[in-house]
Amino acid sequence: MKTSIATVSIAGDLAEKFAAISAARFDAVEIFENDFLAFDGSPRDVGRMARDAGLEIALFQPFRDFEGLPEPQRGRAFDRAERKFDVMAELGTDLMLVCSSVSPVSLGGVDRAAADFRELGERAEKRGLKVGYEALAWGRHVWDHRDAWEIVRRADHPSIGVILDSFHTLARKIDLSSIRSIPRDKIFIVQLADAPKIDMDLLYWSRHFRNMPGEGDLPVRAFMQAVAATGYDGYLSLEIFNDQFRGGSAKAIAADGHRSLVWLVDQVKREEPSLDIDAPAMPDRVPVKAVEFVEFATNRAGALELARLFGALGFRQTARHVSKDVALYRQGGVNLVVNTDRDGFAHSSFVVHGTSAYAMALRVGNAAAAIERARALGAEVFDQAVASGELKIPAVRSVGGGLIYFVDDASGPGRLWEVDFRPVEAQADGDAGLTCVDHVGLTMGHEELSTWLLFCVSLFEATKTPMVDVVDPAGIVRSQAIESLDKRFRLTLNGAENRRTLAGHFLAETFGSGIQHLALACDDIFATAARLAESGFAPLAISPNYFDDVEARFGLEPDLADRLRAGNILYDRDEQGEFFQLYAPALEHGFIFEIVERRGGYQGYGAANAPFRIAAQKRLMRPKGMPRA
Repeated sequence: MKTSIATVSIAGDLAEKFAAISAARFDAVEIFENDFLAFDGSPRDVGRMARDAGLEIALFQPFRDFEGLPEPQRGRAFDRAERKFDVMAELGTDLMLVCSSVSPVSLGGVDRAAADFRELGERAEKRGLKVGYEALAWGRHVWDHRDAWEIVRRADHPSIGVILDSFHTLARKIDLSSIRSIPRDKIFIVQLADAPKIDMDLLYWSRHFRNMPGEGDLPVRAFMQAVAATGYDGYLSLEIFNDQFRGGSAKAIAADGHRSLVWLVDQVKREEPSLDIDAPAMPDRVPVKAVEFVEFATNRAGALELARLFGALGFRQTARHVSKDVALYRQGGVNLVVNTDRDGFAHSSFVVHGTSAYAMALRVGNAAAAIERARALGAEVFDQAVASGELKIPAVRSVGGGLIYFVDDASGPGRLWEVDFRPVEAQADGDAGLTCVDHVGLTMGHEELSTWLLFCVSLFEATKTPMVDVVDPAGIVRSQAIESLDKRFRLTLNGAENRRTLAGHFLAETFGSGIQHLALACDDIFATAARLAESGFAPLAISPNYFDDVEARFGLEPDLADRLRAGNILYDRDEQGEFFQLYAPALEHGFIFEIVERRGGYQGYGAANAPFRIAAQKRLMRPKGMPRA
């Protein structure tokens, strides 16, 4: 697999772009003309910089408004092309992209355009160069790759080929089977981009909202399957116009891009194994059976506060680590680990972020295979020395630099608790009926959302839900969930756009992204609420106005509405079932514990209730610098 990315896709000057693209393991780069024009150096300097970074220059682009022009514009267009050929020779690239004309003076006609390209091909051939023709979705006369191919076919010149761009084809909803009939040697390069489904002007949509394959809603995989069926084995190149990407981390966006291409080709290979596709070998996506544990990094004072909260929630300490200052709290199938050890990564995380849920462990079928796939996708594998006789649990870096551990039957979970932990004297049983982790909420800056969405769906055997807006009284938080097919594994990814929201406050207080929200499931929320009340648990107090509205809006029986009021239990309902939510007051930095019950086939996360529980949580937040009451 040969990979490339256009310089327009990421932020920075050319030197910064080349460094990021090289670090992300791309083979080549497309030089976008505006990036070259803004560079204070010669074409030879650019070519040398690219090669010093270990990159080929796959393409120089774009050359605009060429075909179908009347004189004198036609003659000037050929003069411009010759000047660009001079630049290409110095850059050290042999391919130029010509996009279909949008000029108001351009004339229609396939034969006229073909004649222009035949002459351009003659000029290019003399210099050892090639020209690829791309149909812009908003082209004046040519906006369909089938028309572009017909022009190339009639030009009938070895130096003239077609360039396929997934966005232009998919935005126009053009029949993909037509790609399969294009000869492989006439496809000069394939550009790939995804995008969210938005009903807007095609040009504006393309210029501002493209994203990496797998991050949007377009059928890029089907497009790539059609390309692969031709036998094409040239560069797969990303051309991403996205305002957020251009203002983000070049290194992170480039890494996302390479991961998206690896995953895309992996999907196509699995979908059509008969195709001869050069795809990196890797295990299947990781099926997650459960969240095995969530681990908190803290100090002794924080550990006491967590112990009080865990006790009020019905957890009891059941074990301690054999060599580290680490305690295990358990209830049902939920394991919470509190790490106050002063050595190792957990302590470093505490120093930076304060008390935080810095790690979680996922129960999988094969932990070694999970790590192998993560490594193939460019994830950062985490390694930390362990004492003799203790289990070495494989892990990768996650949101905000935290960790995701993988445990299986060989490394745990049973062996983990038997080998690395020793039971402690049993505490009084305060079981509140919590059974398992329903979902884990990851909070990050809005600009990180696409990165971690791609990370999750490419690594885990899971699907993404549509994005929803979580309404905070101080702004909007974008939220998207990742779910396994059996729903035993759920992550919510929440992107904060400003620090005034509860999610934004969490980011500011903990100095970075991470786990902010842990939702624990129960079978009977009213019974659980009663048990919690007996243990001294004080739930988050919800405004009485909310319950009056819920009763009227859903037409609830008065008895049910009264039980909700009495327990401060939030309610939602969809076509499949009902959802009940009970919250603990947020911890100092905004970490949230939630208890939920799903009845029937309810699939959501109670987003409609977010404004009311967030308002309640904010009422209890102390102003910065103020002591607790």
